[in-house]
Amino acid sequence: MKEVRTLRAYADVALGRQRSPQHDQGPHMVPYLRAANVKDGRLDLSDVKEMNFTPGEQNNFALQAGDVLVTEGSGSLSAVGAASVWNDEVQGTVCFQNTLLRLRPKPATDPGFLSWWCRHAFGDGLFASIATGANIFHVSAERVRSLPMAYIELAEQRAIADYLDAETARIDALIAKKQQLIRLLEERIEAAVFSGVTGRLTSAHSKVRASGIDWIGDIPVGYGTPTIGANFSTQLGKMLNAEAAAGDHQHRYIKNTNVQWDRFKLDDLPTMTFDALDRQRCELAAGDLMVCEGGEVGRAAIWEGADADVYFQKALHRVRPFLSANSRFLMYCLWAAANLDVFRVEGNQATIVHLTGEQLREHRFPWPPSDEQDEIVKLIDVTRKRLDLLCTTTTRQIELLTERRQALITAAVTGEFAVPGAA
Repeated sequence: MKEVRTLRAYADVALGRQRSPQHDQGPHMVPYLRAANVKDGRLDLSDVKEMNFTPGEQNNFALQAGDVLVTEGSGSLSAVGAASVWNDEVQGTVCFQNTLLRLRPKPATDPGFLSWWCRHAFGDGLFASIATGANIFHVSAERVRSLPMAYIELAEQRAIADYLDAETARIDALIAKKQQLIRLLEERIEAAVFSGVTGRLTSAHSKVRASGIDWIGDIPVGYGTPTIGANFSTQLGKMLNAEAAAGDHQHRYIKNTNVQWDRFKLDDLPTMTFDALDRQRCELAAGDLMVCEGGEVGRAAIWEGADADVYFQKALHRVRPFLSANSRFLMYCLWAAANLDVFRVEGNQATIVHLTGEQLREHRFPWPPSDEQDEIVKLIDVTRKRLDLLCTTTTRQIELLTERRQALITAAVTGEFAVPGAA
């Protein structure tokens, strides 16, 4: 059984300097790190800001190689305590803000071991367990100093750090390969969608003609290119305001974030006022295609009609088919267009932040005969089902590897097993 001490036996813990407008300018401007720069096991130095630190403050708040930085506060409990070691990645004096704690290793503490211990404390929720607050959670320097640690001699600390460096690098390499596999599978899905809506899946050997749509290129001669408005009606939802949020006749509604590609997230739908006229205008029926007006413009899913008495907000378009128009084929057209940023940058290169009803109705897509639309949708669905299953399996493998990495870190830094090479 290892002797247990508190973290103050291993490191000096200090809170960074508070940021205030008076420090935004001055004769001693230096870079400083804040919570946004510290991730689990790495530093994000893409946006390092500066503020004025007097020479005396620089003595107190300057970082040294081997310091471990821990996020002291966050609006998310799961983000409190993310930690990474500082190794002089930026030349010159660099200080730190009070959204971070600096753990400076004592002479009998190996910086690498301390960093790995902090990653254990973050990943296993030890830092989260001492956090307090409501909207913003804080761990505080004193509570961190009081955390229990198994006492491990310096030589064994170094052996543990070296072991974890090597083993986690191996696990991370496996995770990276599996993440690359997922990206490749997603690219194959995108390729299948584009090939489907442009006729390459079903009419690969047909004569072609210019579509007149820049991002599409050639299409089979039997395809038209009608506007969406020729085959579908469109309706924008009800605007949310203070009156609607608090008024009578409260009904559930879907908003932009509820619509994902080809699926809905319907947990805890909000409510607002929909009177009789609103309900008639914003009703949902099976087969309606719901299209995002902003955010990821064009993201769409088909309403299956499972939930009754649900309406929709102004951030969404309801696209309803005329006669035998295939909503699912149009969804895949929108998918292909969104993947190529057609809604963001097109024609005159002007950025479209929102897709208005008029813009949506005027968009043109390849339009094969209805029986071929059905065939294309079936082929894309089958391809997606197969590739999505591979993505799901690979994602689960990544989760297991991540769990294995965390368990390995915890077991090593707490002395649960003898690390090879440790005394």
